[in-house]
Amino acid sequence: MQEYIQKRVLEICSYILESQATVRQAALVFGVSKSTVHKDMTERLPSLNKELANQVKKVLDFNKAERHLRGGEATRKKYREKQ
Repeated sequence: MQEYIQKRVLEICSYILESQATVRQAALVFGVSKSTVHKDMTERLPSLNKELANQVKKVLDFNKAERHLRGGEATRKKYREKQ
């Protein structure tokens, strides 16, 4: 793995752990695609640091479990503003 990729993986990991960010939020902050963030966290990070990978996995799993609630709230807010 190239050095700049390793650096990006660790920076994104640190950001997700500090802010409990979603994949989408991390992608926006780092200027990469959601697919890149996902691949970095699920495939590349475990080869660099298994312990950090497990911590990030917990955050991402939590965010995935909660996403239907965030989506529902966004829709509710959208339609309340139209009235």
